[in-house]
Amino acid sequence: MTLLSVGGLTRYYGAELIFENLNFQVARGDKVALVGVNGAGKSTLLKIIAGLESPDGGQVAIARGARIAYLSQEVRFGGERTLWQEMERALAALRELEAEIQALEPVIADTAAPGWEAAMERYGELSARFEHMGGYEVEPRIKRTLQGLGFHESQYHQRLAHFSGGQKTRAALAAALLSDPDLLLLDEPTNHLDMQALEWLEHFLRAWDGTLIVTSHDRYFLDRVTRRTLEVAFGKLEDYPAPYNRYLELKAERMERRLKEFRAQQEFIARTEEFIRRYKAGQRAREAKGREKRLERLKREQAIERPREPARLRLFLDTQLRSGALALALDDLVVGFPGNRQEADPRVLLRADGLEVHRGERVALLGPNGSGKTTLLRTILGQVRPLRGQARLGHQVQIGYYAQGHDALNWNATVLEELTRASPNLGEAAARTLLGRFLFSGDDVFKRIGDLSGGERSRVALAQLTLLPGNLLILDEPTNHLDIGAREALEGVLKEYPGAILFVSHDRYFIDALADKIWHVEQGRIREYLGGYSDFVAAREAATARSAGAPSEAQAARTPSPSPAAVRPVATPEPTAPQERLRKKRLAALEAEVALLEQELGRLKADLELASAARDVQQITALGTQYAELETLLAAKYDQWAELAA
Repeated sequence: MTLLSVGGLTRYYGAELIFENLNFQVARGDKVALVGVNGAGKSTLLKIIAGLESPDGGQVAIARGARIAYLSQEVRFGGERTLWQEMERALAALRELEAEIQALEPVIADTAAPGWEAAMERYGELSARFEHMGGYEVEPRIKRTLQGLGFHESQYHQRLAHFSGGQKTRAALAAALLSDPDLLLLDEPTNHLDMQALEWLEHFLRAWDGTLIVTSHDRYFLDRVTRRTLEVAFGKLEDYPAPYNRYLELKAERMERRLKEFRAQQEFIARTEEFIRRYKAGQRAREAKGREKRLERLKREQAIERPREPARLRLFLDTQLRSGALALALDDLVVGFPGNRQEADPRVLLRADGLEVHRGERVALLGPNGSGKTTLLRTILGQVRPLRGQARLGHQVQIGYYAQGHDALNWNATVLEELTRASPNLGEAAARTLLGRFLFSGDDVFKRIGDLSGGERSRVALAQLTLLPGNLLILDEPTNHLDIGAREALEGVLKEYPGAILFVSHDRYFIDALADKIWHVEQGRIREYLGGYSDFVAAREAATARSAGAPSEAQAARTPSPSPAAVRPVATPEPTAPQERLRKKRLAALEAEVALLEQELGRLKADLELASAARDVQQITALGTQYAELETLLAAKYDQWAELAA
């Protein structure tokens, strides 16, 4: 049954066409992804469907009585309501239903009253609907939703006016989910959610039987939640009956087919024009004129446009500065904030010891919001002093830093000024060329940073990053505000980057594509997992399964010991496919690390011989210290390799 029908929808902003003649239908229960580059009109389309904006042409038809909930990217709450009061307000439809049921109760109590049977039937329908909507467990529903989205009980009765922007967005999402609409419109709901909240939202939406249209740059989320993809590009809409990854395949096939059709038509046009040119004035002039008329009609009515692809970021990221094999080590590190007059004790966020990042490694730092990830990065950068221990940089390591909130950008400067500030010797012509690769063209380079969108500011910060000389990149949420195309471009360039990378991200697709290992914050400590996000999830699920399957001490005490005759040798279980893949991946990484360390030792040995010949005591001492550290590290790597190989 059709819930939503969109016909001939057209929208302009001033003289600029956003989209034209969009047509599609959505059935009850559909889960639809709305994708496209930033600025394609996705948010505008959602606002028109929600009734918040009017189209310049066409119409939107929604099934009679259908309730709509809409989550905007920019959330505003009015008044002085608390978080809990806002959640109760979201259940207004449920309260109205409850009032109607209560009004029917005295009617159905009198079995002799006229219309009793109709009232009883209505009462049964309303009661069933009330139960289906969770009317008998309002408080548990609110608590489950708030907890799932990362709120603590201490926040339930705080005023929303005191919440951060991210907390307000999560509160608005909770209210939209609790309202249990027939049609749920979500504009970037995954922003401001940590990994745990993301997974909770995925499970909720997959189990929910309502209709969903969602726009998101989180490819993992789209693939798990949606089953159909609508793409808005160049003012048109393309419909693909598949989730995100399959949509990419179908789109590539469709583009290839259209390109072949376009080329075939162009070849036909060229042959026909050549025929007309050759015979227009000769004996076959009549035939040539007939072909000319048909060709003009074809160009006017049946011309195939060349398939277009959105402009993509053209990133280049490299470093000529070669570091030692060890890029970063965390030694007995305690991260947090010292006490003050109100707090005598320091506030500890997390602890890390014995963790290392080596040249060429890509490490993803994961953990809940507020667990101390950004503070750890700032501690490594020297912006926050550690409570104990140290974050030690390796030999000739320089850091390139990407800040989550674009804190390093001057919001009063123009785009061009910000780039030349990062590299004063760049020159305006070279700066313009570089900005063109980041999709800033013409007068765009004179826009003020403060007037840019979040995605545009991200592109400026990335452009600056390409100019920095660092060989250890520290990236705090680099994919925030980037559309999917830009994320894919960033993935590609970071995969080829020769230095080390430590990054924080909630984009699981991005993590899977890039990370060699995971640092996960668990109960105030960082635990290391080998592999990408999928390997991390598999390792945690295996650990949970082992924990759930292990007998308790009491069960073990009640289990009788087998007789010696009954004891049989137990074969070592074969490793699972993920475990074997992890082992091979780590073995290959260790072999590469050992080879690099051995090369580094050889170079240091040669440098030591030269320093000894020159009798440079200071150089001999420095090189000797490096040589000893490298030998220790190499021995440890040999041990790890031998253990894994066995």
